[in-house]
Amino acid sequence: MLNIYPEDKIALFIDGANLYAAARALGFDIDYKNLLELFSQEGHLVRAYYYTALMEDQEYLPIRPLVDWLDYNGYTMVTKPTKEFTDSMGRRKVKGNMDMELAIDVLEMADHLDHVILFSGDGDFRRLVEAVQRKGVRVSVVSTYRSSPPMVADELRRQADRFIELSDLEDKIARHSHHDNSHPVIPHNAVHADFDDIDDIDDGDYDDDEDERMREPA
Repeated sequence: MLNIYPEDKIALFIDGANLYAAARALGFDIDYKNLLELFSQEGHLVRAYYYTALMEDQEYLPIRPLVDWLDYNGYTMVTKPTKEFTDSMGRRKVKGNMDMELAIDVLEMADHLDHVILFSGDGDFRRLVEAVQRKGVRVSVVSTYRSSPPMVADELRRQADRFIELSDLEDKIARHSHHDNSHPVIPHNAVHADFDDIDDIDDGDYDDDEDERMREPA
């Protein structure tokens, strides 16, 4: 199903906000322990990166327990502070785009990998995927087209060597009980670099907002 060879050196690059939104659109939470184990069994896992922006000016960050758990349990965390601004309508906005950080890490790691696994549907990554493929590295994209609207940009899906439908992995990586204490759940009311313009998703035009949020840790 994953089309990963046992001898492949692989790395996971997880756009945290994008994966969260895709799983939420499909109606389940990710069990990150199971996700790591799944890909570790398929090939030689070199690194698993997780990217997210954090509102560091808040006294308590609901997403912090998950960030800390990932940091201690096999994930390489890449974070940066969000930026706050007021738009032309006077609305408070929070931006936390991690595309540049993810792209740099993919390009730097490409020479040491056989297979890149990109957890994102952002069409802005199409050129990144193309550049990595020119280095002889295969690229799989994990997202979903079964949500409404689809969470993966068509141009990214076409460019990838393989598209992995997130809903097909649900039985292996879904968190089946909120009483499962393997790791904290991303709360629905936490800032996790969520999407501002969901209508633009087919063009891969993702912005980060603070509108829709996550669930309290179990």
